[in-house]
Amino acid sequence: MLDNDFKTLNAFIHTARHGSFTAAAQALGLTPAAVSKSVGQLEQSLNTRLFSRTTRSLSLTAEGEHFFTQAETALALLQQAAEHISGSGRQYAGTVRLSVSNVIGRNLVLPCLHALQQRHPLLDIELDFEDRIIDFVKDGFDLVIRGGHIAESSLVSRALSPLHLCLAASPGYLAQYGTPRRVEDLPQHRLIARRFASCRYSPWYFRQDGTLLPFEAARHVLTFSDPEACALAALDGSGIAEIPIYLALPHLQAGRLKVLLGDCHHAGDYRLVLQYAHRNLPPRVRVVAEHLFAHLSQHPGLHTAPEELAAFAV
Repeated sequence: MLDNDFKTLNAFIHTARHGSFTAAAQALGLTPAAVSKSVGQLEQSLNTRLFSRTTRSLSLTAEGEHFFTQAETALALLQQAAEHISGSGRQYAGTVRLSVSNVIGRNLVLPCLHALQQRHPLLDIELDFEDRIIDFVKDGFDLVIRGGHIAESSLVSRALSPLHLCLAASPGYLAQYGTPRRVEDLPQHRLIARRFASCRYSPWYFRQDGTLLPFEAARHVLTFSDPEACALAALDGSGIAEIPIYLALPHLQAGRLKVLLGDCHHAGDYRLVLQYAHRNLPPRVRVVAEHLFAHLSQHPGLHTAPEELAAFAV
């Protein structure tokens, strides 16, 4: 890929992430006019409009959304490949401190650390499992990975993937209690809830006549603050739970869980995000960030669309 192709693709990705040419320009150290010109060149080369522009807003078109999802992954892999070639085996050394939420750390981050340290044996990784809001300066972290609705902040945020949800139960539970065919059937079932640290329950959402409607049960037989506990409870037949697809997929493929109400259940708009305090990362931190991005961009559980779960429905 030519250097100019990198620049136009990078301009598009930053504009899509930040929602404006001005914010993208600040992130890239360019002028808004230069970023806008690069995006225009990309659109011209693709013969496709990627953004809808008005005097007050900038938003991705349907084609732009599709292109952004794939382009972000592709650029990360290309940059990693280029760095590997140009680095000629360069070794990074030092300590990198990461803060990750518990379930994400255990299931998504830990499995990719061995390959990272095989490639860079002089890197020392400190991984803190916690869900609290952290202070980069005070707590001394280099990188943070969180999932959910990420609030606006002064931190640099890099979207890693969507975090889609599915509604599931075990075959044993369904054999004993029956299969809900409509949302209206759910109150007659044993339901498993997730509650956030704020003590707020996470409602389930369903599509009805083009509108998203929340479903909040009058009773939950089990309530957990941890999504993996919800998955384990569903696996042992305790009830119906809303589970992140990356946790559910292996059990769906093995037949240990079944998808329910997939035609109307809303998979959510949560995202997995990598955050850091400064745009110019030290090389030891940057190589860890790029490794995580490349690994997670290929994780099947993070990139299985909700509609692909139809094969696992009852």
